[in-house]
Amino acid sequence: MSFFATLMALLLEQAKSLSRDNPVYAGVRAWVQWLSRNLDAGEQRHGWLAWSVAVLLPTALAMGMHWLLVALVGWPLAMAWHVLVLYVTLGFRQFSHHFTRIRHALESGDEDQARQYLADWQQVNADDLPRREIVRHVIEYSVLAAHRHVFGVLACYSIGSALGLGPAGAVFFRMAEYASRFARPSVQPAVMVQGAFETVAAKAWTIVDWLPSRLTALSFAVVGNFEEAIDGWRFQTQHFPNDNDGVILAATAGAIDIRLGGVALRARSVDIDAAAPLQIQGDGATTPGRDPEVAHLRSVVGLVWRSVVVWMLLLALLTLARLLG
Repeated sequence: MSFFATLMALLLEQAKSLSRDNPVYAGVRAWVQWLSRNLDAGEQRHGWLAWSVAVLLPTALAMGMHWLLVALVGWPLAMAWHVLVLYVTLGFRQFSHHFTRIRHALESGDEDQARQYLADWQQVNADDLPRREIVRHVIEYSVLAAHRHVFGVLACYSIGSALGLGPAGAVFFRMAEYASRFARPSVQPAVMVQGAFETVAAKAWTIVDWLPSRLTALSFAVVGNFEEAIDGWRFQTQHFPNDNDGVILAATAGAIDIRLGGVALRARSVDIDAAAPLQIQGDGATTPGRDPEVAHLRSVVGLVWRSVVVWMLLLALLTLARLLG
């Protein structure tokens, strides 16, 4: 079931992707922010309560619906439920159009347009950014977006499905990621105070993403330059053990032999929809490798799609093992 559900969800998402302002994402954002306003009284236990309700309740509902459909109706409708959940939580089209626009602008030599696209995508200040740095940031943001929207979801869904939890793993991963982004009680600069929910959500996301981030890094290593990717991963883990994003970026850099990391971009404005500037842990720290060039964007696309093939093969083998078992 997991293989066919994932395949159908990916095909549906390629044919008709959800828009950024669709009712599902807007509802999740409103849900998390409502919990932040009403359950976060500033104490640690309130933060954990808000996080548990925000993340574990939708996860339990997804799992309960799976079990209910299997028990009362059978696997066809249960698989349809898997496809629906994966369609909402999984997909390249949630970010790939940004990558494509920037890449086309760079290939046509329009660096100003590429800077504008990058600034609009991440809500950062990209003024006067050199061409090499545009490429670097695009690669970093893109591979981390691929992890959060695709590979992390696949990892948690596969684990949950193997344990008989249905699509609960996919919901758990995405809700934990959403909570880490939207737990902020207010976006007004005058009242920007970090609440317990925001602190707890950030800590919980680091824990939740520990294994999926390393599975993503491993998949990049398998389909790329394995030895260099593992060396970069090992160095990053030894020096910054809690930096999950850094592990992915270090593995990516080694897999295609490019230099990633460095000074992060500054946020253009305070906006909860804007991803925080991303870089290898430690401002200015970089990995070994060649300077990023526009041609490396094609290498990143190949790396990501080869990793998708590896994950689909893995899901096919798991599905076959369940059928034979």
